[in-house]
Amino acid sequence: MEILVLIKQVPDDSIDIKLDPATGAPKLDGVSAVTNAFDTYALEMAARFKEANGGSVTVATIGDDKAVSSIKECLAVGGDKGFLIKDDSFADSDPTAKSYILSKAVAKLEEINGAKFDIIFCGREATDFARGSVAVQLASDLGYGVMTDVIAVDPADGGVDVKQQTDSGYNVVGLAVPCVVAIQKPDYDPRYPTIKNKMKARKAEVPVITAADLGTEADKVGAAGSLTKVLGLREPPKRQAGIKIVPTKEEPIAAVVTRAVGMMAEAKVL
Repeated sequence: MEILVLIKQVPDDSIDIKLDPATGAPKLDGVSAVTNAFDTYALEMAARFKEANGGSVTVATIGDDKAVSSIKECLAVGGDKGFLIKDDSFADSDPTAKSYILSKAVAKLEEINGAKFDIIFCGREATDFARGSVAVQLASDLGYGVMTDVIAVDPADGGVDVKQQTDSGYNVVGLAVPCVVAIQKPDYDPRYPTIKNKMKARKAEVPVITAADLGTEADKVGAAGSLTKVLGLREPPKRQAGIKIVPTKEEPIAAVVTRAVGMMAEAKVL
């Protein structure tokens, strides 16, 4: 099967990022850009699917020249080809506009590859804004079936069986191909690149696809094509220190429990 993996480059989520008081924007000086964690799970699942069933894995992202490093990292751990979707007109695109751009990119990449994609893998959400809507909107734009929170994909007659994680357990659903799947963390971790694959990926060419190549309409990309707008960002409130209650001779366990329950009832957490 022919597989497309869509990734996003985000600030390293292992670092505590603060907001600049003067601008209200995240302070990203010295913060490395990395491939979104959920997208690395999507790539690993796609690579395993390819190894078990044949085919090819194409990796693509919307971004600037810095995103090439993420694409090459993906080529070192299972990707066969990588493409950068880049244009100044794409700046300030929200999920709706990005989904439109990606739907156009799917058609262009299929033209370049000479084959249609059977499965489009995405991460369930990006760790920077965590909106988790691009996969569903992309599927809607393409007219494809879609499943979110997927932790396994297996071939089946006429399509694939996908295992979806839910709060109460799992669903196994059959999807006809082509389809879109948004990947949750499976029960394994992404592989590490070998030195040989890393060196090969460094030398790989990453073609750039522009708005002119895609034939996007100006009023459907960027701020003009976005249905949402970020008005501002706020840091989450800091957790207050908890209260430690320890039984003593003067206040035995029964009295401590009664006091703790009373405090929780007063705080309306019961």
